Amino acid sequence: MYTFERLSDEVHIAVSEDHTFGTDALLLAYFAKPKGRDIAIDMGTGCGIIPLLWLRNESPKTVHCLDIQQNAYEQVQCSIERNGFKERLIPHLCDLREIEKHFTAESFTLVTMNPPYKPLNTGIESLSESARIARHEVCCNIEDTVKAAAYLLKYGGRFCMCHRPERLVDCISSMRKHALEPKRLRFVVDKEGKEPFLFLIEGRKSSKPFLKVEPTLSIKKENGKFTEEMLKVYGSYADGYDK
Repeated sequence: MYTFERLSDEVHIAVSEDHTFGTDALLLAYFAKPKGRDIAIDMGTGCGIIPLLWLRNESPKTVHCLDIQQNAYEQVQCSIERNGFKERLIPHLCDLREIEKHFTAESFTLVTMNPPYKPLNTGIESLSESARIARHEVCCNIEDTVKAAAYLLKYGGRFCMCHRPERLVDCISSMRKHALEPKRLRFVVDKEGKEPFLFLIEGRKSSKPFLKVEPTLSIKKENGKFTEEMLKVYGSYADGYDK
């Protein structure tokens, strides 16, 4: 049912046809990296890739994650058992649109989400229900995501998400509506000179306006090999890449 992929010598993740991961999730985990005292939760966690990447390190000690799908929740539980993370990774089965039924307000200092990118009735919808939920705004949209993050965050807490460039205005508008002031923005390109295919954004709860646009992150060099920064994004997942 599951196969396990190595994230480091100590951490392995259960993946399946329904719930796997891609480069976007690794980029978001790198961009949002928890600080020592952060109380973090990853929403729409899928296979749990973002918290499991963080838990390769000693800090943070504990991370929460949530998903609306039972099969995703069970898959994360499998990774928890494999890695002995019962005390470090706490999964929740819940609908973020009803977040107040599951969590106390202002319980976290960091919230992340790699949300579904496509509005309903656009593009080619997958035949798999799990893939449909992951890729299309079936169970939540940008507004739902930002509203839930604002509810969960303490004053000054950070919300980090990634999305496609054509949805940037939607994201910023929704973040400001819910008092998550955009503070950091970074675009991602496949190679230098190409158009961005992704952006990473951080908002702070009830912060003053000031947006820092960080240098563009390039995934590959001209020769097709990963850039030095992209190898940092992958971390120990990329061990042996240049050998």
